[in-house]
Amino acid sequence: MSSHSSNHLNKLTLGGLIVTLGIIYGDIGTSPLYVMKAIIGKQAIDQDVVLGAISCIFWTLTLQTTFKYVILTLRADNKGEGGIFSLYTLVKKLKKRWLIVPAIIGGSALLADGIITPPISVSSAIEGLKTYNHDLNTIPIVIAILFVLFFIQRFGSKFVGKFFGPMMLLWFGMLGVLGSIHLFGNISVLKALNPYYAIHLLQVHHEGFYVLGYVFLCTTGAEALYSDLGHCGIKNIRISWIFVKTMLVINYFGQGAYLITHSGKTLTELSGSASNPGNPFYLVMPDWFLPFGIAIATSAAVIASQALISGSFTLISEAMRLNLWPKARIKYPTELKGQLYIPSINWLLFVGCVFIVVHFEESGNMEAAYGLAIVLCMIMTTILLGFFMVLKRYHPVFIITVLALYLSIELSFFAANISKFPHGGYVSVFIAGILALVMVVWFTAKKIRKEYTEFVKLENFKKVISDLSNDLSIPKYATHLIYLTNAEISNEIESKIVYSILQKRPKRADIYWFVHVNVTDEPYEMEYRVREMVKDDIIRVDFYLGFRVAPRINLLFKKVVQDMVKNGEVDITSRYESLQRNNVIGDFKFVLIEKFISYDNDFPWYQRIILDLYFLLKKVSLSEEEAFGLDSSSVKVEQYPILINPPADINLQRIKDRSHH
Repeated sequence: MSSHSSNHLNKLTLGGLIVTLGIIYGDIGTSPLYVMKAIIGKQAIDQDVVLGAISCIFWTLTLQTTFKYVILTLRADNKGEGGIFSLYTLVKKLKKRWLIVPAIIGGSALLADGIITPPISVSSAIEGLKTYNHDLNTIPIVIAILFVLFFIQRFGSKFVGKFFGPMMLLWFGMLGVLGSIHLFGNISVLKALNPYYAIHLLQVHHEGFYVLGYVFLCTTGAEALYSDLGHCGIKNIRISWIFVKTMLVINYFGQGAYLITHSGKTLTELSGSASNPGNPFYLVMPDWFLPFGIAIATSAAVIASQALISGSFTLISEAMRLNLWPKARIKYPTELKGQLYIPSINWLLFVGCVFIVVHFEESGNMEAAYGLAIVLCMIMTTILLGFFMVLKRYHPVFIITVLALYLSIELSFFAANISKFPHGGYVSVFIAGILALVMVVWFTAKKIRKEYTEFVKLENFKKVISDLSNDLSIPKYATHLIYLTNAEISNEIESKIVYSILQKRPKRADIYWFVHVNVTDEPYEMEYRVREMVKDDIIRVDFYLGFRVAPRINLLFKKVVQDMVKNGEVDITSRYESLQRNNVIGDFKFVLIEKFISYDNDFPWYQRIILDLYFLLKKVSLSEEEAFGLDSSSVKVEQYPILINPPADINLQRIKDRSHH
């Protein structure tokens, strides 16, 4: 397994590089659409601000994207898989319980980014049409494009994937050509490569720090780049980044050169329309090229959105395995490894995107909402990365230097982005907050339920279960009775399962199966172990499934039974005499036990709130039987109360019958 995945990651091919362009660089690659426009805003163009800004952009791309993500963070891969939850599963080994906090904040911030990136990218691209008609209302066009994009998710990105790579190659080529035309017209702009200009802007200019909030938009795709590591592999990402970064830098410098030649004017003056603030990205294009430019930009924006949407699906499926998200239906549209589609999340993202478009109307207003959530995500990745380096025994001096450097950069970006909070930043923080709340409730409720689950030794019940199995006075419930158990230790079992078998209508079966699913830290592990607890009566099956593997218990359990029949370990023909004579296979019945809050309990108030929210979420999420891929016709669901401690002796007294007095 591991040799296969590492080979696939170390393969460097031209095709692989082009696919990487399509999958990984959409988000970071479309930032020239809005970064310079956001930095200049409504101010008159000032040469110092422009030079300082492109200097900041160059050094941000170098320090943040190249060093932190492409060189350092990509090493933190979990058997070839990347992303904040993969990083968390790696550092979990350090047994620091609070590390779940940065994982939750980072994961929810990245999801919030998935709701803001599609609207801002697509809006920025479509607003190029305002060059032709200044009063054009772009909102319906943007929503229509987003609807088509979310609608095609159900078919998987395989059929569009072939078109993505070449399209992004064309896009980056266009960025480079447009940038170089203006760059060679004013070569002096290259002095901005000197970090002096960036520092000068931040020290001297009163709006320098404010500009930093918009500069940050040039690196927002770095986090998505790490999440998509599993799809492309380290080498392909590192080599293609050299090309991508070169094209991005040339384009930013070209936009800068164009702006400096028009110092003193505002973008609105350059666009020639009071209602349309010009976008330097489109202003650098020759008039004859504009329609092509808008078409290519729109395609690139759609591709950027696609990368974030598929990234969100991966993120949510990992969150479900890590007990951080309610169970949702997952579909596998193509045979591609790691390719999945989650309908509920897809339409949730779509509704979020439409809300952003309608609420902000123009990309210029969205820039404020953008960035704040993703800075949070980057800070959390830095914290987890620090622990990863501790785990891998990096030199302490190196760890401290890296953490000091990146926390200071990211906290500065955070401080600069906080100023956007009242202008729209609150939207992304609100969205990330709701997502984080769902994760916290789900995670904590699972822990509370675990605390209140009582386990008993199977040893004490082997005899009575065996006797029940052979007691002909009780009608048979099923030939094979299967319980899903949470007991980690193989000779233990929940008391509620014993209660279900022996008391809640005694269930006689020929063979009792106890099935347990362990989620492992390896992304694609699929193994199982079988133990016969009582000969021909009680069998325990443990599955070890990676955090990227869907727990389709029905299929997996069938496979286990087939293997055991083949090895002669179990006889699954029906025990009913007439059926046994004719070799008919016995019936299998799953029993799932669902818990509910019993009002006999005195929970601490915070646990009660969390459990109430948890049961509310459970109502809208997938049922256990669907989540485990069980056939509903062969499943019995039983309700069982969560008990803390049985209520104390009730002071109820019997009195003699008074009617005779």
